[in-house]
Amino acid sequence: MSSQRVMVVNGPNLGRLGVRDPEVYGHDNLEKLRTLCEQWGTELGFEVEVRQSDDEAEVIHWMHEAVDKSLAVVLNPAAFTHYSYGLADAASQVTDAGLKLIEVHISNPSAREAFRRRSVISPVATGTIAGFGFEGYHLALRAIAAVE
Repeated sequence: MSSQRVMVVNGPNLGRLGVRDPEVYGHDNLEKLRTLCEQWGTELGFEVEVRQSDDEAEVIHWMHEAVDKSLAVVLNPAAFTHYSYGLADAASQVTDAGLKLIEVHISNPSAREAFRRRSVISPVATGTIAGFGFEGYHLALRAIAAVE
């Protein structure tokens, strides 16, 4: 990994974790996810910064920041997964710069409604992890730590 820092980015509605569809996303909230990601990062030897926004432009700007600062990214694009070509273009800049970008989904989009089965992010991501709840973030961080 070219950096000792990793940016964990969460898209729209993930600020509502624990409240929104707990049967799909679980009962833990974003603060719990933040704590876990920071803990896992420490165990793996790097600093993790967890962010969340419902604003597509802000998430795109964070991808630009990751490129400019040479940061690996764990990205849960949430609803942006299915249609945000702007985010896909920004995410491709991360991987084009030789940085790791792991797409993560708490649920398994392929096992849900038909519209959720298409990702415009997967083709530009280093890899995708889906369906393991918060543990998917742990797997993504481990993948970043394991890949040079």
